[in-house]
Amino acid sequence: MSKKVLIIEDDKNIAELLRLYLEKDGFTVTIADNGATGVAEFSEFEPNLVLIDIMLPILDGWGVCKEIRATSNVPIIMITAKSETIDKVTGLEMGADDYIVKPFEVGELMARVHAVMRRFEVSDGSSNRRLTFDNMIIDMDSFELLINGNRVDAPPKEMELLFHLASSPNRVFTRNQLLDEVWGFDYFGDSRTVDVHVKRLREKLDKVSDKWTLKTVWGVGYKFETIT
Repeated sequence: MSKKVLIIEDDKNIAELLRLYLEKDGFTVTIADNGATGVAEFSEFEPNLVLIDIMLPILDGWGVCKEIRATSNVPIIMITAKSETIDKVTGLEMGADDYIVKPFEVGELMARVHAVMRRFEVSDGSSNRRLTFDNMIIDMDSFELLINGNRVDAPPKEMELLFHLASSPNRVFTRNQLLDEVWGFDYFGDSRTVDVHVKRLREKLDKVSDKWTLKTVWGVGYKFETIT
């Protein structure tokens, strides 16, 4: 069965161009031309990936992202005409996995689509996809983060970042290493992306345990520190 992509974009030319390239690549595609319809289509269509324009009528892309993240961890790529850092950071803080700024090359966007979906898919038979620490379980087979036995919502990229850090306790990773190893070599972002995701994880993991912590190593990067 082909993977499904929902495009939420009010520019018909861009939406149809994306549909053409995605369908040529084997995806099944549905388009919504405003945010409210996009949220409704998400529930009906159950896509494997969502492309969301930020400047949408009725409900903007940030609102759509928030609505989707309330119920799902499906990968989201934001498409925006805004290039300011604050707009990119806002999208990431609301749970988007990636962003791309208009005008863009379709080849670049398709590379992002494949990169995000590769990172989200969990290979069958992968070993040690479940990590257990004091008061926390990171389960990559079900993409669940359990804190004190309760499921905590975490988008796929947050899960992947936490799993990657926690898989090598006390090892320091630079921001560039994390971009390469978690986002993939074909990611087009910058180190600010890592900072945003670490910040969101810290908010969710605050005071969960005194036996481990997400620690900043100033001037270098981050590590998952275990305390004995």
